[in-house]
This record gives sequence, structure tokens and C-alpha cells, in this order.
Amino acid sequence: MTEILDRMIQTKQISPLDREAFESEWTDSGAQSEPGEEDVLRWLAREYSLSYTDLSDVEPDREVLSLFPARILLKQEILPIRRVNGAVEVAVSHLFATQGLDTLRTLTGLNLTPVLASSEAIRREMKKRLGVGADTLDTLDEEAPLQVIDEGANDDANLDEGVEDASIIRFVNQVLSDAIALRATDIHLEPFEDELRIRYRIDGVLQDVPVPAQIKRFQPAIVSRVKILSHLDIAEKRLPQDGRIKVRVDEHEVDVRVSLIPMLHGEGVVMRLLKQDAVSMRLADLQMAEREERMVRAVLGMPHGIVLVTGPTGSGKTTTLYSALNEINDLERKIITIEDPIEYHMKGVNQIQVSEKAGLTFARGLRSILRHDPDVILVGEIRDSETASIAVHASLTGHLVFSTLHTNDAPGALPRLVDMGVEPYLVASSLEGVLAQRLVRVLCGECKTEDTSPATQAIRVEIGLDPAVRVYRAVGCSACRATGYHGRRGVFELMGMNDEIRQLILSSTSSGVIREAARRSGLRTLSEDGWRLVGLGATTVDEVLRVTKDARLNGVSAANGH
Repeated sequence: MTEILDRMIQTKQISPLDREAFESEWTDSGAQSEPGEEDVLRWLAREYSLSYTDLSDVEPDREVLSLFPARILLKQEILPIRRVNGAVEVAVSHLFATQGLDTLRTLTGLNLTPVLASSEAIRREMKKRLGVGADTLDTLDEEAPLQVIDEGANDDANLDEGVEDASIIRFVNQVLSDAIALRATDIHLEPFEDELRIRYRIDGVLQDVPVPAQIKRFQPAIVSRVKILSHLDIAEKRLPQDGRIKVRVDEHEVDVRVSLIPMLHGEGVVMRLLKQDAVSMRLADLQMAEREERMVRAVLGMPHGIVLVTGPTGSGKTTTLYSALNEINDLERKIITIEDPIEYHMKGVNQIQVSEKAGLTFARGLRSILRHDPDVILVGEIRDSETASIAVHASLTGHLVFSTLHTNDAPGALPRLVDMGVEPYLVASSLEGVLAQRLVRVLCGECKTEDTSPATQAIRVEIGLDPAVRVYRAVGCSACRATGYHGRRGVFELMGMNDEIRQLILSSTSSGVIREAARRSGLRTLSEDGWRLVGLGATTVDEVLRVTKDARLNGVSAANGH
């Protein structure tokens, strides 16, 4: 209790006299837990005959908000809510820090009535209502907690050159640091006729980011700032450009891959965020089903062969491969990777970055790797027939090779290799396993609720889920940004090799026939693994249907609107 009250006195949320009264009353109440900020503020509201709100069901009046300078609101943590009887109600958490209220009264001439709310709730609503970087347009003197690490070719480049207003520098930095804090994987800057829309991809889904309306007129300067950071040509506005930025936030390095494309109303920007921290994830952290994890460990123990992980971009293939490599990363093996880009730094592993401009392609790099006496090789992606052929031959000459392919399921990887020019007999003799995967969003632990809807009940009957198992649905709260989900988890489809499947490959059989053979040997589909997570209460029926397809549910899900 002492710690939180000391802090609240320092920030003028409670006075010393009120502290004594609160401590006495809290002790007399017999409460076993320590009080939080909300407990103290509710007590203050009662003592001073004020209202208290958690702001969850309050919709601030935009017209009222526009009457106040965003810079002062953000600095003083004051949120105007609405007009009531000729006065404006404002949410505050620092009741005894009167300077902010006095400043706003002087500037606007309005009568302000304080309403108590927690500082966390006020900051949350401010970001939602005022937008990211609302204070950068008229504030120039504060340093953003993000440092750009200039590692480009132009070592003497002035990163501020060409940008008219220092607030634009802060705005771009705030967008980057905000996206990183929210676990975003991509930032989209999309120009339209009357707005510049910003969206983050969080947990695989794009989410709109509120920004001040006047940002549209700064669009050229914002794009120029991104170009300068990426060491791109700021004068070139007619052709696509690609670059990269390296930033450090809270001692974490993040590699930002930048892509600019000319659009109808200006240049669109997409920034892919890749954390460069050393990865220490293990296979067990992926939380595979028992069969799949056992089979992966068996493949990792093989002296040679090729293992493929398939799935669309952003489905977690690289994370899975690095988790597998971590299991066999020891002093007895030499592991070399060739990637584009290098997404994780891994201690003890020799990593090579593909450089198309310099002529270092996957195929050329792979040839050189084979002369470097490796035991295990990771090829970031098999993109062409040359890379596929070299990877397969490497697996036949005593190397364990890992790589990725873009196919919809595990059986589809076999005919895909044949289509790329690899002879069927080479595929049959070298391939040891194919793992297909997708990522489903994990339910927020704060707000998930049991799903008893008729649609879900019909689906659980169709998939044969135990009636005693509870199924949940996403709701949404402040902890998960009203999405109902927080984080992601993999669903897996692992196809091992046996004599029947190898014979089918030699016969150039379709993936459908190979799938049937794999099912007979125990293959569990992506959707079936997804239903396992639904049964564990980790995700929802809707989420599994979103990322996988289950032929059994075509009629059921359509009839029920899923």
C-alpha cells in the first residue's frame, strides 16, 4: 500500500491528508489485497462528491475534443468528455495537479468539471480519440524513445535533410515505436483522396490506427522521411522502391523492410517489422500435438534428407524452422542458413543474407555452402527449379536440409517439387517429411466467454467434439484492443514418408491421392488440429474456419453464416 500511495502523492493524485484517511479506512475495512489506483480514485471521488468512470462506456464528443489543443491534453493527461449544463466534463487522474485544468480554462474560457478516471484508461482513450502522433504537429522539443541506426551505404547522410518540419520526424518515429509496442508485423501507410490511412497488422489481421485528420496535408513529408531513413531516392515518385531501416527501441533492434509503390493519390508505404533479437524458442514452445512433435523429433535425428515447411507468407514457417534448428544446435554440428531476409539472429548458427543486387541468390549461395562442410543447411525458401535441384542433391549427399515452399497443404509439396523440375525419383528418395502450418489467433484471457450459439453447437456436433468440452468465443476488451484475441499459435499438418507415398511420387500421382494415403498412415489435417485448439479453449470456431478449410463443414458453416 505504501508504494502506490507514495507514487500517487508524487504525481499529485492524492494529498498527504487524504492519504492518511484512505489508509485508515482501507485497514478498517479488513481488505486483504493491496489497493490499486482505481480503488484510491473511487475513494477520492466519494470524498469530494465527484464522479468516477472507467471510460469503457463513454464516447467523448469529437466537437468538444476539437476545442482543446491536443498537445496540452496529452501532456497533462486530461480528456474532455462532453458538455453538461453549460460546463465541459473532463476526465482526470491527477486531481491535485491543477495547472493543466487552469491552462485549459484560460485558453478556452470554458467552465471545466473534473471526473476521475485511471491514468491508464485516459491514455488508452486519448490514443484512440486523438490519434497516434497528435501532439507532433505543434510540439518540437521532446525526444521520441526510438533511435534510428544508420547502416546504409550513405554513412554521411543527414537523416533530417529534406524534411521541412521536425514534427514529421517525431511523427514517423512515434508510428514505428507504437507499432512495435503493439506487436505489429506490418505498418501500412495508404494514401486516399481526402485522407492518409494508417493500419497495423496485429496477430495477422489489419487494424485501423486513429490519426489526426490534418495528417493528410503532411503526406509528402511523411513519405519523404521514410525514404530518407531507407536511403531511397526522394525525387523518384513514379517507380516502386525497396529499402530498409534499422531501429532500436528499449534495447531491442528491429529491422524494418520498406516497400513504396506509386498509387493514384500518392505513394503507398508498407513497412515489415522484424525483431532481430536472438531467438531461443524450442520445439516444445510451439505446443504441437503429441504425434506431430514426436515425428518432428524423429526427423531431426536423421543424418540426411530434406524437410519442407509449407504455408502462405506470414504463417510462422521461419519460427518453426528455427525452433527445430535449436533442438540440434550443438558443438558437433555445423549449421549454415541462407535467408532473405534474416529474421532472427541465432547463436552458433552461420547465417547468410541473400543479396540479389550483388548476385548472391539462393542457388549461388547454396552451392557455396556445400563447399563449407555443413552438417545441416537451412534454405529460406525454394523459389526456382535451380534452388530445388541443388537442395535435393545436397540432401542426397549426406546433408540434412530444411526449407520452405508456398503450397496450401503438406501433400501438395510433392507434385510442386516435380513441377519445379526435380525428378520424381529424387523427390521420393530425398524427402523425409512435409509440415504445413497456419497461425490462428489466441483468445484473450481477460474477456473470452463460453459460446453456446446454435451455429457453434451444430459445428461441434459435426466435428465430433466432446459435449463436456467448453467452447469459447471472442468478446473484446481494453486488454486486447477490442479484438477478443491476443497472440497467435500454430496449427500443423505433418506428413511423414512411407513406401506407399514414395511409390505414388514415382507414379507422378496427384496430391489428392497422396493425401488419402497419408490419411491412412495417420495424417491429421490443419482443420483437425485447429479443432484440437478449440477443445483446449485456446481459440474459436470462427478463427479455425478463417484460416483452414474443412470439407465436412461446407454446408454447416454456410447455413449458419460462418
